[in-house]
Amino acid sequence: MKYKMSREKKELMDSIENEEWVEIENFEEEKRKYEKYAAATLERNKKININIPERDLEELERRAFEEGLTYQTFIASILHKFISGKLVDKK
Repeated sequence: MKYKMSREKKELMDSIENEEWVEIENFEEEKRKYEKYAAATLERNKKININIPERDLEELERRAFEEGLTYQTFIASILHKFISGKLVDKK
């Protein structure tokens, strides 16, 4: 009995035979990096409530709009940068 390969499998086999695939250097390091990305994606976000002056919120909303983000996402990114040491003074 002759096995008939699906179109997807045939395309994959052809790409392998045509050497379109390359070996990843430092595979284990790259694997760990993407595992961290995946874990971070799956982390649950927690909600918090904070009180801030209305003027500050309006400025946050304006800057978030300039960045193309919602103000909640913008605030979360600022906090993340702060705790990871990537937010620095302009001084």
